[in-house]
Amino acid sequence: MINGIDHYNLRSDEKMIETLKDFYINIVGLNLGHRPPFKSKGYWLYAKEKDVLHLSSSKDSIKNMINVNSTLDHVSFSAVDKKDFMETLTKNNITFKERYIPEINIEQLFFKDPAGNGIELIFLIKS
Repeated sequence: MINGIDHYNLRSDEKMIETLKDFYINIVGLNLGHRPPFKSKGYWLYAKEKDVLHLSSSKDSIKNMINVNSTLDHVSFSAVDKKDFMETLTKNNITFKERYIPEINIEQLFFKDPAGNGIELIFLIKS
């Protein structure tokens, strides 16, 4: 039985890992947190008290492809303060799309991280 998503991991060269770390902290709003001392370099980023995104450097000579067809489409985070996110995205010249789904009473923002991975933010509309 699956209880929910625990975390996801993005692996890339060290330069892209630094870029992704800054993006997910400064744009998405995750926080840098504790990461066990693994052999690979990387970071764990947290939403509140939970590690939700693991960033790790590619192993040895593995070359990760950016935005490959049939790979990760997007990761979704529940969020608040949609207006603040829209201002941050606009200020940083990040293209985004909005969508409202009345059947489940949510608003969504969709955009890409610097490596081309999709991000969805879900905002529950309070009735």
